[in-house]
Parts: sequence; structure tokens; C-alpha cells
Amino acid sequence: MRDGGTVKTIHVLFTSVGRRVELLRAFRRAYAELGLRGNIIAVDADPLAPALQEADRPYIVPPLSEPSYIPALVEICRRERVHLIFPLIDPDIPVLARHRRQLEATGARVVVVSEEAAAVAADKWQTYQFFRRWNIPTPRCWLPEHIHPADLEYPIFIKPRFGSAGRQAFKVRNRRELEFFIDYVPEPILQEYLPGPEITSDVICDFEGNVLAVVSRQRIEVRWGEVAKGKTVYDPEILRHCVTVAKALNAIGPITVQCMLRDGRPCFTEINARFGGGVPLGIAAGVPAPHWFLALAAGLPIEVPPLGAYRVGLYLTRFDDSFFLTEEDYARVASCRV
Repeated sequence: MRDGGTVKTIHVLFTSVGRRVELLRAFRRAYAELGLRGNIIAVDADPLAPALQEADRPYIVPPLSEPSYIPALVEICRRERVHLIFPLIDPDIPVLARHRRQLEATGARVVVVSEEAAAVAADKWQTYQFFRRWNIPTPRCWLPEHIHPADLEYPIFIKPRFGSAGRQAFKVRNRRELEFFIDYVPEPILQEYLPGPEITSDVICDFEGNVLAVVSRQRIEVRWGEVAKGKTVYDPEILRHCVTVAKALNAIGPITVQCMLRDGRPCFTEINARFGGGVPLGIAAGVPAPHWFLALAAGLPIEVPPLGAYRVGLYLTRFDDSFFLTEEDYARVASCRV
């Protein structure tokens, strides 16, 4: 790391911050707990992204699909002397992984999985094959060209092969609905339908790929693809498989692993190689990931409890909050471009 030794100033950049106010506040608390200096830098394409209001240094960047996106991030990293970069939405992950060398030439560490692992997580068909290859229980999946609709046992589940945040995912009850949704859902993948409940696990790895913690939470209610109500749970089988996933991917930083229960046993469905939307629940339950990442970046020791040592039965219930911006406030944020 820069400054020649133990770093006491750590600047963290989050891409596509959107609504992730709670996560940025958790990092701010971690700064205070550790006695570290540093700025929280947040970027988004939308000047009204709420989490920009929580950042020390907000920036408006081009959309991810624009060729100027990575050059904008590189300029911000240089200008702000960024130490750590975390993506907060799935589409950012393969882009950051692909341009890791360019970004890390600024002195920053890109806290994302490799390009190969990013491809596995982004493509739900590859995810399914990955689970099978590593003997991780998973529901059966099909691509449309592999099926005969009359032979399927309904209901089934359909979702975009490259989707995220639960968008355009539907329960399909019969052949007529299947014919409609195969045309409606972009690049669909079909999955054996499991009623749940759904368990999401935050898997926290250090910068060398060592698994520091796994904390599992049941999703009780979901809104906009993100947990609105949930509770922490513990299942040794889920923990064991999550460790296998992290090691097989050579994961660094945070990843989330999703499964559905069938007769009380987990069937794994998806991997998101980033902080999950419900990670504040895991932090509150005793897995202080922001604290650990800042400490590791600063060269400070961390105390890691045994795997599975977190508070079980802790509930999360979310509510809406608001920032209010004047025309001048909006213009100020919108002008923070590179």
C-alpha cells in the first residue's frame, strides 16, 4: 500500500451506490471505531441516487455501458488516492474485474473476484454447472432449447440468464404461461420451482481469499429485489457449502450465496460477487465486514471469531427514509463529474 508503511488514511470508493445508504454508514462507523482517517467516495450515473448524499466525495459518472466509464473511475481513483474499490451491483463486477490492472495502476485495490469467477456468477447457466461440478445441491435448470414444454412438471421458475435484483423472474404454472414468458423474459433460464424459504448468506473473505465469516439470513419479505424483512439463521450444511463456493471461486472480499430450502435442506441457486443488500443485518449480528476491510487495508490486526459465531434470531425490518435536495443541492451533486 502507498505511504511506505502502515496506512492510517484509507479512502474507499463504491460504484453504483444507488440506495446503499446503510452500508456507507456502516463503513463510517468502522472508521470511527478504528480511529482511521479517510473519505467515502461514491459514484453513480444518477444525481438522485440517495447514497450519494451519504458520501464525503460524490461523483456522477457515465453509464456502465459507455466506453468512458472506466476512464472516469481511473481519474477519480487518481484524484482521490483511492485504496479500495467495491462494486455494489452485479453488472459492475465483470467490468471491474476485466479492467483490474488499469484501475490498480492508480494504487487502488479492486475488491472483486477474477474475470473467470465473475463470469460464473453473472451467468446463471454457468452458476448451475458450477454447483453441479462441485457437488453442491442445486435445483434442476434448463435452457429453452433443451426442453419439451409438454414434458415439464409445473410449476417451474423462469428468470433472465444474466439478470439481477430479481427482475423479470416469474413462477410459471402451465404450458401456456411458459410460452408467453419464454418470449417475454430476455435470454431466459428455467429452474425447478422450490417454495422456499430463501436463505442468503454473506460470505466475507480477506484480500488473499481466506474465508473470515459466513452469516446466513432468511429473506422474509423482498422489495425491489432487496430484503425488506429478514432474520439471521444458522445451518451447518449451508455454511459448509458456502465455504466450498468461496474457495472454488478463489473469492476475495464479500460475496453472497443464495439457496432455497426443500424439505429443510438447501438447494443453491445464485451467487452475487458483492455486498448483498441485506448485509447490514449480518453486520449487526456480529460480522463487522467494513471494520475488517478497513483494518486489513490499514495493516491493522483483526479479531475473527470462529465460523458460525454470530447472533442467530436477529430480525431486520426496513423503512423508507428521505433526503431533501434544493435545486442548488441537486445542481451541486450533478456537477460532480469527471
